[in-house]
Amino acid sequence: MEKEIKICVIGLGYVGLPLARLFSTKYKTIGFDMNAKRCEALMAGHDATLEVSDELLQDAINNHGFRCTTDLDEIRDCNFYVVAVPTPVDDNNRPDLKPLWGASETVGKVISKGDIVVYESTVYPGVTEEECLPVVEKVSGLKFNEDFFAGYSPERINPGDKQHTVEKIKKVTSGSTPEIADIVDGVYNSVLVNGTHKAPSIKVAEASKIIENSQRDVNIAFMNELAKIFNAMGIDTHDVIEAASSKWNFIKLSPGLVGGHCISVDPYYLIQKAQVYGVLPRVMFSARRLNDGMGAYVANQTIKAMNLKGVKVKDARILLLGITFKENCPDIRNTKIVDIYHTLQEYTPNITVYDPWANPEAVKHEYGIDVVNALPADSRYDAVILGVAHDQFKQLDVRGLLADPANGVVYDVKGVLDRNTIDARL
Repeated sequence: MEKEIKICVIGLGYVGLPLARLFSTKYKTIGFDMNAKRCEALMAGHDATLEVSDELLQDAINNHGFRCTTDLDEIRDCNFYVVAVPTPVDDNNRPDLKPLWGASETVGKVISKGDIVVYESTVYPGVTEEECLPVVEKVSGLKFNEDFFAGYSPERINPGDKQHTVEKIKKVTSGSTPEIADIVDGVYNSVLVNGTHKAPSIKVAEASKIIENSQRDVNIAFMNELAKIFNAMGIDTHDVIEAASSKWNFIKLSPGLVGGHCISVDPYYLIQKAQVYGVLPRVMFSARRLNDGMGAYVANQTIKAMNLKGVKVKDARILLLGITFKENCPDIRNTKIVDIYHTLQEYTPNITVYDPWANPEAVKHEYGIDVVNALPADSRYDAVILGVAHDQFKQLDVRGLLADPANGVVYDVKGVLDRNTIDARL
């Protein structure tokens, strides 16, 4: 790689766009995405995911030559390709590698001798070398590790997090040969404030990413199990956690809904691969089942609270505050709020979902649920569930949204409301 590095980032979503924008500050960089509307919007200077501010995006376009395209011919002169496409699961929670295969075909159509392709998508160990690179070889006619080379640097983007932005994240890097590992590490290191950790192999780098999210999944599942236990005992879980966290080595976590594209999806990749090797990952599998059931649990706890207060559940008017998978972020991927909605829907059709961050069209398309970006005037409810801790919700007089403030129910999933104003919390 003695020639000038020219970068192409394939996939301009929550991961790809921030990375491409950052690379553009030092290297000639172009973003590639199959979604023409997405590219047009970005070139107009706005990122609908809100991961890159309009100011930074426009600076990259106007001052650093960054551009987005759907045209393969525009990325043929690049020599450092970064793949940042989603890695979902299917309806049976089995890894769906179709986006990765498609991106690998794209790379194969444009890659040349001496070029490098780096994968960022979260996968189980072995996907890069066993699933992706053979596709690149087949399409390009080039030989891996002779004509072209590869690396893996797992993404660590946290949607909506304005503190741990991409340039501040310490990234793991790896390469298909020691020399390529040095090059990949050098490229990433050159734009990161906190540097890199160079893993000894691509498989180690892949494995490191998958356990980052699996560890959080298991830890949160433990807290969710504790919440169920203490709720049954009539003990406030948050009070217990506060007391326990006074010990120096206690890891303070909170119970909650586990949605999004990482923690709620990635563990299934390792679970599936482990079983291929004859290992049944019981802890991980149990954690996934427990966390996937928390939406229904919240709905049933709300119904219990309504019954205890004598609030009629059938045809009750219920307000859900939030549908994105986390606070102050428009990301609706794998949100578990829909599980609360569908469980309540068995009892009443009168459910209003209010979220100022969510795109109503996207929610309707993905989940078939109607969302409003503003509270209907003078509407009052029998129960209110705060499911997402958006800043706007913390300022609401939630009790004032009840038709009967004395007997209505407020359920706080996130534990952020004044406990004197709520009836129950997770």
